[in-house]
Amino acid sequence: MIRTILLGLGGTPFTDVAIERAVELARQHKAIITGVTVVNPSSYANVGPVPVGGGAYAKRMRDHRREETEAAVAKATDTFLARCRTGGIPARVEKEQGDPFSLMAQRARFSDVTIFGLRSLFDYGITAEPKASLINLVAQGVRPIIAVSERFRPIRKALIAFNGKMPSAKAMRRFIQLNPWPDIELEIVHFNPQRLAEDERDLQEAAEFCQAHGFTAKTTVRYDSPREGILAHAQETDADIIVMGNGMRRLLIRKVLGDTVLETIQNADRPLFLAQ
Repeated sequence: MIRTILLGLGGTPFTDVAIERAVELARQHKAIITGVTVVNPSSYANVGPVPVGGGAYAKRMRDHRREETEAAVAKATDTFLARCRTGGIPARVEKEQGDPFSLMAQRARFSDVTIFGLRSLFDYGITAEPKASLINLVAQGVRPIIAVSERFRPIRKALIAFNGKMPSAKAMRRFIQLNPWPDIELEIVHFNPQRLAEDERDLQEAAEFCQAHGFTAKTTVRYDSPREGILAHAQETDADIIVMGNGMRRLLIRKVLGDTVLETIQNADRPLFLAQ
């Protein structure tokens, strides 16, 4: 069940899709949406090396970037509020004070799900350090996240990436318990390059959990790594969303997102549900 939705308004092509996804879920679950504008001054402050005497030109570049960014975010905010008014959906907008990702983390404490175009961090320069911003969001507990793709697609079929370990099991449980799309078709795919006897048992237990919550889940064992197989399998089966978990301990120790999660965010052509 979803009652409160947090929406990142970054003013990129992903933002329009994020708005549509938030409105879709809010309408279906009778939820409230809080939009948070995402404008990070560091993203346009760095204009590269400035030659002697080039200070005025650098300032004009920074001002131009700021104006473009603020205009795009203002347009996205107006679109969001208009869509919510039309749909009769309760909504409000929070404008950032300082670091926008810290504000999102603060607001996420009381949100059931956060919707954001995570790939836009890399593709559109929302932040000067996209990887660090992702780490900041996840490390501060912003989960679950629905990371939208650049194109809106109806959600009818989910690929649940599973490896038998706790992070992937938690992500699956969170997805099932939230039940964002009640009539969705589920496939639990166990990724493991080694053939282990426990694979089938783990999958059976995962399917039984889904069944206990009213879902029938297809199970598949795929003998390659998640890093190699997740996107390939999603494309082969035409899955509409990928459900993934990430290990918090590994995140904090190595100060990086897991390689599989990071690469999937950067390359996915369909939305992701990220949880722990």
